[in-house]
Amino acid sequence: MKVKLLLVGKSVEGWLQSGIRLYASRLKHNVPFEITVIPDLKQASALSMEQIKEKEGDLILARIKSSDDVILLDERGKCYSSEDWARHLEQKMIYGSKDLLFVVGGAYGFSEKVYQRADEKLSLSQMTFSHQMVRLFFLEQLYRAFTIIKGEPYHHK
Repeated sequence: MKVKLLLVGKSVEGWLQSGIRLYASRLKHNVPFEITVIPDLKQASALSMEQIKEKEGDLILARIKSSDDVILLDERGKCYSSEDWARHLEQKMIYGSKDLLFVVGGAYGFSEKVYQRADEKLSLSQMTFSHQMVRLFFLEQLYRAFTIIKGEPYHHK
């Protein structure tokens, strides 16, 4: 099983890029892991919010394999504690045969077609974070989950 992260648009802040690289490199010691970035839309300022979501949605769907277990990072998704998230992830790894594909949408979220394709929605908090910040927060929580699963001392109760 491979764990993949699909992002809409590049990470713009250098400090975010550094943090993302740090946790991505740590994750690769635990699981086959890759990040794919869908480039920002050209001339997006001429499009409505719905048009942007539809175009980004088409680009997202084009990168999803039929065999992927697709999990959207979405404010309406299920919230977990770090320990519960680790148990959930471990169950997916034990009983699932599909690659896990986590998707962070653009600033306006996902199109309806993407929601329809999703197998699950995950929320990191009841608070709203920018789609840029979610990337780093999610990677840290994914790394934390693997350290919990492996019984490593990174996570403190």
